[in-house]
Amino acid sequence: MADPGAEIIDRWRAVLDVTDNAIVEVDAKGCLVAVNRAAECVLGGAAAALAGRPVREAAPGTGLPEMLEKVLETGRLQMDCRMVINGRHLVANLSPVIRDGRVTGAVAVLQDVTEMQHVTEELQSLLERRQLLETILDNAGEGIVMVDEAARITLFNRAYCEFLGVKKEEVLGRHVQDVIENTRMHAVLKTGQPEVGEVQRIKGHRMICSRIPLKREGKIRAAVGKVMFRDVSDLRTLMKRVDSLQSELEYYKGVLRRHQGTRYCLENIAGNSPRIRELKELVLKVARNDSTVLIRGESGTGKELFAHALHNASHRAHRPFVKVNCAAVPESLLESELFGYGEGAFTGARKGGKVGKFELADGGTIFLDEIGDMPVNMQVKLLRVLQEKEIERLGENRSIRVDVRVVAATNRNLDEMVRQGLFREDLFYRLNVVVLDIPPLRERKEDIPVLVERLMEKLSWRLGCPRKTLDPATMSRLLDYHWPGNIRELENVLERVLNVVEDNVVTINHLPPYLHKNGDVPGGGDVRSLKKAVEQLEKTMIMRALEATAGDCLAAARLLQIGKSTFYEKMSRYGIAKSYKDDTAGKVGRRCSLCKARVIPGPLSSGERTG
Repeated sequence: MADPGAEIIDRWRAVLDVTDNAIVEVDAKGCLVAVNRAAECVLGGAAAALAGRPVREAAPGTGLPEMLEKVLETGRLQMDCRMVINGRHLVANLSPVIRDGRVTGAVAVLQDVTEMQHVTEELQSLLERRQLLETILDNAGEGIVMVDEAARITLFNRAYCEFLGVKKEEVLGRHVQDVIENTRMHAVLKTGQPEVGEVQRIKGHRMICSRIPLKREGKIRAAVGKVMFRDVSDLRTLMKRVDSLQSELEYYKGVLRRHQGTRYCLENIAGNSPRIRELKELVLKVARNDSTVLIRGESGTGKELFAHALHNASHRAHRPFVKVNCAAVPESLLESELFGYGEGAFTGARKGGKVGKFELADGGTIFLDEIGDMPVNMQVKLLRVLQEKEIERLGENRSIRVDVRVVAATNRNLDEMVRQGLFREDLFYRLNVVVLDIPPLRERKEDIPVLVERLMEKLSWRLGCPRKTLDPATMSRLLDYHWPGNIRELENVLERVLNVVEDNVVTINHLPPYLHKNGDVPGGGDVRSLKKAVEQLEKTMIMRALEATAGDCLAAARLLQIGKSTFYEKMSRYGIAKSYKDDTAGKVGRRCSLCKARVIPGPLSSGERTG
């Protein structure tokens, strides 16, 4: 027959094992007597293995042994004792076991509150965030209100309370129509459509308001309203101020561009031909670093435009852009122009010395145009600047560090000049890091219509005359012409057209004679000796080169790829300067900077000559 007492004990153990709370029993010496299944999970061991072990060994550093020893010592209850065992947050109630008036042990009932602790922490975090949000909204200058799906006010910031003269606790929970005059918050809840920048009259003021519905899981749960301007007049004042600031910004941007010396960016380079698109992409890539760039191309192709665009696309865009024309500065002055000079460096030197172009360009870009015309002795000094990143002023012995990106340009064949010993090979390789080869206009004729449109717009604005259109035959002629002077020559032709043509449509007869079909063959269809034909061709090409370069003899000589002495000799042989003086007496013109002959702007006609 089974022992009734043992059966009762087994039943109670089964009950304790299904209890969620961990139950731990110790004897009078603090050794474990019994633990239920939940306690096994908490202490990390089986009941059989834990039985008889001191509680200090089973749960060291948790505070449980100390609490049980205190109960055994005092015989008093310990309630709501908090501890952490194996990462679990627990709340323990400890009771003494008293038999025959003696404390024979103690029982600890531990409740796992880990999840509750996480929830409490999350609620505390949410409460802090809500308080922070309310603080932010209360300190906002605009009135803000939020309503729930029943249009009851759940949030009302301090600015709105002060404007309406109400207290926050008086409006929270009330229907929004009972608090705000002419509101449409309830309508936005129904339609689900936001209303932005709407005028609403409140307390005699026409206010600019926005109302936005808030959706969750596809349903409208709330709406928020914001007063952006307390009166329409505030908006007008703000608009006037923005317009004023925009005007000031444009003005100072113009001043900055003039100060830096740049006017053009990639958008100013007209053309959609494959060559031009590739060049623009290359400019954007090269602009990311500070490598030296060499721009090559014939005269009038737009090398300087690409130099400007490269600078403006780089991180140096807000720093100086300094241009030096190496062909225009006399050899004796080029060193002082580039590197500056100290006080007393030479007779006539400015008091206090002078800052050179490299110092002026510090942090930015220096553009060395016509680098092929730089004297050999200056090439050596430029090479040192590129290698050492430092300069020496003329007449001084100290070195000055400069952070300058060098962009050079030339219309000459530097490879051939290196072979002929006219250009230093080491400098050539220093400059020839990244090369931009600008194609001549004859190799990208598909860009001519775009260039004509852009140049017509520019010239019309500059000359103050109405824009004109070209008939198809005229455009066809422009496309057929070989353009030795490239874009500069095209611009000169269009400027002449705008000056002399009164009609709105430009026909082929309005173009200069040398652009006509039979103008490409000197002498038309006449048969003459080969010598005469060659002489006529040379004379025609010299006059066209002068026309393309606006009378600049040196530039015309470069365009024809002949020496300046040969150029002047041929001008004298063919009587170009003399015929100019005979045929253009009394006409207004200017003088060439080199040969001092008078030059009439615009393309040549049969009665015009250039010298």
